[in-house]
Amino acid sequence: MRVDGELRDLATTVHETHSVEPVTVDSADGLSILRHSAAHVLAQAVQRIRPQANLGIGPPVADGFYYDFGVIDPFTPEDLKAIKKEMERIIREGQRFTRRVVSADEARAELVDEPFKLELIGLQGGPGSGADAAEGAAAEIGAGELTIYDNVDRDGVTVWKDLCRGPHVPTTRLVGNGWDLTRVAGAYWRGSERNPQLQRIYGTAWPTKDELRAYQQRIAEAARRDHRKLGVELDLFSFPDEIGPGLSVFHPKGGIIRYEIERYMRERLLANGYDVVNSPHITKGDLFITSGHLQWYAEGMYPPMQLDELVDAEGNVTRQGQEYYLKPMNCPFHNLIFRSRGRSYRELPLRLSEFGSVYRYEKSGTLSGLTRVRGMTQDDTHIYVTADQVKDELTHSLDFVLQTLRDYGLNDFYLELSTKEEGNPKFIGDDGLWAEATQTLREVAEASGLELVPDPGGAAFYGPKISVQARDAIGRTWQMSTIQLDFNQPERFELEYTGPDGEKHRPVMIHRALFGSIERFFAILLEHYAGAFPVWLSPVQVVGIPVAEEYAAHLSGIISELRAGGVRAEVDHADDRMQKKIRTHTTHKVPIMLIAGEQDRAADAVSFRFRDGTQLNGVPRDEAVALIRRAIDERRLVDTAEDLA
Repeated sequence: MRVDGELRDLATTVHETHSVEPVTVDSADGLSILRHSAAHVLAQAVQRIRPQANLGIGPPVADGFYYDFGVIDPFTPEDLKAIKKEMERIIREGQRFTRRVVSADEARAELVDEPFKLELIGLQGGPGSGADAAEGAAAEIGAGELTIYDNVDRDGVTVWKDLCRGPHVPTTRLVGNGWDLTRVAGAYWRGSERNPQLQRIYGTAWPTKDELRAYQQRIAEAARRDHRKLGVELDLFSFPDEIGPGLSVFHPKGGIIRYEIERYMRERLLANGYDVVNSPHITKGDLFITSGHLQWYAEGMYPPMQLDELVDAEGNVTRQGQEYYLKPMNCPFHNLIFRSRGRSYRELPLRLSEFGSVYRYEKSGTLSGLTRVRGMTQDDTHIYVTADQVKDELTHSLDFVLQTLRDYGLNDFYLELSTKEEGNPKFIGDDGLWAEATQTLREVAEASGLELVPDPGGAAFYGPKISVQARDAIGRTWQMSTIQLDFNQPERFELEYTGPDGEKHRPVMIHRALFGSIERFFAILLEHYAGAFPVWLSPVQVVGIPVAEEYAAHLSGIISELRAGGVRAEVDHADDRMQKKIRTHTTHKVPIMLIAGEQDRAADAVSFRFRDGTQLNGVPRDEAVALIRRAIDERRLVDTAEDLA
């Protein structure tokens, strides 16, 4: 339940003066409580089987939970089976979750054999506590009181305990409706490679078995669509060991898809009043001191390169070297472009856009195919406006983002408003400006008519943001475009424009990235379409398959006409039988196959075959070419004969 707005266990004593609201298991809060309780059952089961296992952190996460353990030997599949059986026993025992408030000294005495918990206790309430202590640490400690949860059996005996903020379900029995353990992974304590490596067990929990089964079906479908798997099967991209982790190369078929993604985006930018700019991949470190990235983002940057030092014949340094960095962001470069000459209010809004390659030193354990890489290309735009243009420009940017995403085939959206966390030193700048910026973003988001979800503490260090969250073909949510307000960068770079009053004024800066990165967007589209792209994005759009070699010349004429019009088309001249060719190109997810036999040649026509096996037979040459061109121009997804009509 919520008591005066705070989540509390059902065992909490309430009074007439309290405002009390129920929390149901199918709500967002209810699911988190259920999953966090399941994480405790997991941890208890592990310590029953391996008493020497040290407890890390066990928070709820999207669709499930995890718990980190310090163990000598990694968990095996057989271990997981044993742990699941032990969890079933604990669930059947119906142990009560009982909350106790403790002092730091009491907590240390009770958890003396748990080094990771002792470290969290030492952080409690101070800088770096709570959510900042580590991923998931807010489930254990915060700025308030310390609490321990006892698991109490039917005889009233405490059989297990854990440092935890709670709340929990009343008893372990309530975890038992629909849960499972899913996988084991490695994880560094508090997310740092300098710390011990732990074993992380992931699980999922749902209110009912039907919901669990539905989730498991979604996971199976997600595995079928995994972009890493499809990237290999369709020969789109790879991550050669010789280059390094998180650094990809795109193969010809992947390269043409990426080209089409970028080409259409550039067309949209130019048609909507954006100016295209370009900046180098490296810069002297002073630029990132001015921008603040070296102060607040250094851990995410590659180490500096010491360059330009001059030494004379005697070995004396005659000119000191400079530290150069690979750029993690494009915005400081765009600020320099704005500052390169005097600006007038008549030039604003000034929209500077770049497909800029950036490099971020992501931890190796966080890398994941194209969705989390170390080298990426951002479709980065920075918009400079007057104060009274902010709201209109934010609305223009949001409309631009939503329409462009729809053109790529994503149509199901909601918005997230990321704001600062009061008292967190990570967020810089004037509180009044933050409040003004947040309210403006909220008004623009609400005016869009889309659902708006709060994201407290999720803002960038320099300002709040709206994030467009898109649901894909199987209902998963991806963070797509971000629109961020920034009063800080213009101040740090001393950006100015001359107003209608002849005086100098400070512009407001808007950061807007539609894709986040080309690589990540590529992966999202690949999984959304399961590799079966719309015709305009397909690496091979049309394949000609003759019934016999004598009809290849007829097909070649049609294919040549298509190629002359810019269609990616080819004839399959292999010695394989026609049916094998059809199977091969269906497996490769080619959207349109043109087949020609005697009747087609005699009528100067062609027959269509589609991914689902349906056909259109005897289509005259000119009509066939027109149908294909229209499917490309209208960015259609063509899987069936009906889709082309």
